[in-house]
Amino acid sequence: MKSSQERAMKQAREVADRAHAPYSSFRVGAVAIAADGSCHRGCNVENAAYGATICAEANALSSAVAAGSNQIDTVVVAGLDTDGPCYPCGNCRQLMRELGVRSVVVEDGHGGLTEHSLEELLPHAFGPEDLD
Repeated sequence: MKSSQERAMKQAREVADRAHAPYSSFRVGAVAIAADGSCHRGCNVENAAYGATICAEANALSSAVAAGSNQIDTVVVAGLDTDGPCYPCGNCRQLMRELGVRSVVVEDGHGGLTEHSLEELLPHAFGPEDLD
């Protein structure tokens, strides 16, 4: 039986195929796995006004919050148009920090999956506790 990360990566690749990426031709899909085990998918949606572009990870996290899941354990990211790993941008890493994401899973470029802690990807992060 496939692991939950492998199943989520399959979902991320499927949703990446639906990405709206007419400018970069770089399709990305993400699955946010909530603490309750529910999975929330998102893909990147580009816009001619670049600042209005939505990353796959932010899309998946927003979908999770809209569904009532505000504690996310893992985010799985697939990039269809690269031979290597597809890591989240800094903005998405900060959003993950806000929602308590513990780990990020990417394809390693050799057919396997690599898991990173969010702390590894975003050291010395600013979080809600810093506002106290």
